[in-house]
Amino acid sequence: MTNVATVYSTTTCPYCTMMKNYLTEQNIEFEEVLLTTEEEKKKLVEETGQMGVPQTKLNGKWILGFNPEAVQEALKG
Repeated sequence: MTNVATVYSTTTCPYCTMMKNYLTEQNIEFEEVLLTTEEEKKKLVEETGQMGVPQTKLNGKWILGFNPEAVQEALKG
């Protein structure tokens, strides 16, 4: 199974960097979506109900913040 990950982040978020580094260390390819406008942030909040970053969608599951345990759970399917 190919793991599909998208990381929604900002340029000033240290936890976003930690999440991207962790995914790279785990050999999980990801697409990064930088939230640069209020409209982009609002759209993400409407979809997930959460305001914080990073928010990572991995194999169809949402992970809030830097959470290696949740990443491993999402990899299990």
